[in-house]
Amino acid sequence: MEEHDGIEESSVRLVGSSVGGGGGTGSESRWVDGSEVDSESPPWSLLDENEAREEYGSLRRRLVKKPRRVDSFDVDAMEIAGDHDHHAKDQSMWQTFALAFQTLGVVYGDMGTSPLYVFADVFSKVTIKSEVDILGALSLVMYTIALLPLAKYVFVVLKANDNGEGGTFALYSLICRYANVNMLPNRQQADEHISSYRLKLPTPELARALKIKETLERRSSLKTLLLLLVLLGTSMIIGDGILTPAISVMSAVSGLQGEIEGFGTSAVVVVAIVILVALFSIQRFGTGKVGFMFAPALALWFFSLGSIGIYNLVKYDISVLRAFNPAYIYFFFKKNSTDAWSALGGCVLCITGAEAMFADLGHFNVQAIQIAFTCVVFPCLLLAYMGQAAYLMKYPDSAERIFYDSVPDALFWPVFVIATLAAMIASQAMISATFSCVKQSMALGCFPRLKIVHTSRRRMGQIYIPVMNWFLMTMCIVVVAVFQSTTDIANAYGIAEVGVMIVSTSLVTLVTLLIWQKNLFVALCFPLVFGSVELIYLSAVLSKIKEGGWLPLAFASCFLCVMYTWNYGSVLKYRSEVREKISMDYMHELGSTLGTVRVPGIGLLYNELVQGIPSIFGQFLLSLPAIHSTIVFVCIKYVPIPVVRQEERFLFRRACPKDYHIFRCVARYGYKDVRKEDHQAFEQLLVESLEKFLRREAQDLALESNLNEEFDSVSVRSRDSGAAGVDGNEELRIPLMQDQRLEESGTSASEAASSALPSSVMSVDEDPSLEYELSALREAMDSGFTYMLAHGDVKAKKSSFFVKKLVINYFYAFLRRNCRAGAANMRVPHMNIIRVGMTYMV
Repeated sequence: MEEHDGIEESSVRLVGSSVGGGGGTGSESRWVDGSEVDSESPPWSLLDENEAREEYGSLRRRLVKKPRRVDSFDVDAMEIAGDHDHHAKDQSMWQTFALAFQTLGVVYGDMGTSPLYVFADVFSKVTIKSEVDILGALSLVMYTIALLPLAKYVFVVLKANDNGEGGTFALYSLICRYANVNMLPNRQQADEHISSYRLKLPTPELARALKIKETLERRSSLKTLLLLLVLLGTSMIIGDGILTPAISVMSAVSGLQGEIEGFGTSAVVVVAIVILVALFSIQRFGTGKVGFMFAPALALWFFSLGSIGIYNLVKYDISVLRAFNPAYIYFFFKKNSTDAWSALGGCVLCITGAEAMFADLGHFNVQAIQIAFTCVVFPCLLLAYMGQAAYLMKYPDSAERIFYDSVPDALFWPVFVIATLAAMIASQAMISATFSCVKQSMALGCFPRLKIVHTSRRRMGQIYIPVMNWFLMTMCIVVVAVFQSTTDIANAYGIAEVGVMIVSTSLVTLVTLLIWQKNLFVALCFPLVFGSVELIYLSAVLSKIKEGGWLPLAFASCFLCVMYTWNYGSVLKYRSEVREKISMDYMHELGSTLGTVRVPGIGLLYNELVQGIPSIFGQFLLSLPAIHSTIVFVCIKYVPIPVVRQEERFLFRRACPKDYHIFRCVARYGYKDVRKEDHQAFEQLLVESLEKFLRREAQDLALESNLNEEFDSVSVRSRDSGAAGVDGNEELRIPLMQDQRLEESGTSASEAASSALPSSVMSVDEDPSLEYELSALREAMDSGFTYMLAHGDVKAKKSSFFVKKLVINYFYAFLRRNCRAGAANMRVPHMNIIRVGMTYMV
């Protein structure tokens, strides 16, 4: 959500020069908290020139006072396009296979490299003394992979996507559409008519779903708790994006310690840092290019895992297939008790990167991720772990370097090279997931604005965020340089992974109850089965807090504070704008001239309000000697859906009476949309949409007038002929109800109207008032556009609590000063921008 409005400050900056209002002290400013009372003054249109100058000071005082709250909308919302369903063209089978191939290089690298360190970590907690230890550990790993990545993510969680978008924020936006739980109160009824909104409210028969919905909407504490849960999951994913590259690359490079004499820990750290720098340096080329470049290497890696696993199975001990019997898990815990529970912290590493299957969904699609996992990843991983277990049955002392020791000597160097490449690729999964989560959280108002680069013309989900990329690289280098051991990093890694899974389980359970409306028993089976397993793993990894587990908790706490502070400040700022909006009564008093000179041109005043006259408009009236003939209040609004179609982008209303030529435009974007259009394209689309709005408004008004004139005759006809009168009434409604459908069938709305309406309503283009308004709009367009923006500070009131002052005046203010400015998203010539300084009191 763009932030351009303010409360009060009387200085205006116009490209290096100050523009002051006549007679006012433009350099002075003061804070306004809305506590002043109204004063009365006659409208400017009733004063002569001398009286107007004397009244200017009174107007300045009145505009900064608290206005009466009157809704400024006098015309109902009209959509630019109809509410027909829009379905993307189904991808061909070969396109799906191509995407499935790419997922190997982007999604499954992390899980694919887990055989490098899983058994080494497990058997650092449990000493191998009998075959029960090996078979029990193997059975644990096999059923963990089958239960969580396969059963949970592939068959359930992937189906809980938001129009093809995955991740914790996608689940949150999905819930926000079905229950009004968004902390920012800018929801509109017209948003539900967007094609991809797909809103299906709970049916009355399912009282449980309705009760959950009403409870969530009524209790603000539950809204806050839900938001914090989502932010916690996102913070954990970002933490994964830091730890995954560190542990993967370190594990691969550490294989040299047993092959090259004198290659110690310091050398491993240096080589790992060099590889990490190279990895993050190529991110700017985009997920698609990186995926196609990495996918062949990962395909070769999975082939190597499967082949070496089969070789070890056949050569050493094929009897490890007994581990398919889950009874060995019981024997494992019975024999090792506490040590076995501690070993769960190493076992959970076999599913690291499973959350990337869902978080990276926006880069690909459900079918591609399912095909790749079930046909390639799952069988190859099982063969790899079974091969290592077979080797351990004969050489139990090799647990510390089990992966490289189990590789045939002749294949060591080729496998080492492929393993190093795979470790780099493993990092790609969580890096891409981090970019997706940050983008979604920015769009939903929970993360400071950052620069986003779209790296694909065909797939909108493939993005690159430079600041996050270099931040992740820096933190990875710090982690590798400080820990210098994969064991401590693994302890930290497990906490982050299990934490994300528990958040996903909670949100999908809510989706199951609220949206899917499944049977209560079926819905509760999901958290009972998967949640209980994840809680067991969480209890094991939390015991490692002192041994490195504190790291992901520290990362998550920092990001959680940043995101919640940004959301908290943004919500307070929006509420302040709603509280301070200018009343409609006062606009009527000013008259159509607005108490100043109207000059040709279109002024685009950016603000966050979806209704009402923003207080910033009063600042422009006070400070500028003239105002544009056409004013459009532009609100950049993100709705909780991935993408908004271009023809449904704008929602227009009149903000004042017709002769004021003031409009409200809500420009709606999905959280997956990227605002990359230049200002000329934006202006052209806005004017075309405004013209269409004016024509439809004139048509509707003409139809309404005609219906009023013929109401008596319609009523008589209804009484005389019964159903015939009803049919005639319905016939008059057809042009309003089926405007878009007629356009799809090749018939324009005006043609349909002319066939259904009386001659008095046939040609609205001949309406003199409409023609005058259209000609005035074209004249204003020819004179150019001016972007009217606010540059504001947010301050807590003096009566606020100390914690609120600390958060708003320092933390939130710091984030606002250092985030990407709102005007940076618009490629507007500097000479077309007017800024006014504002201070918000919250």
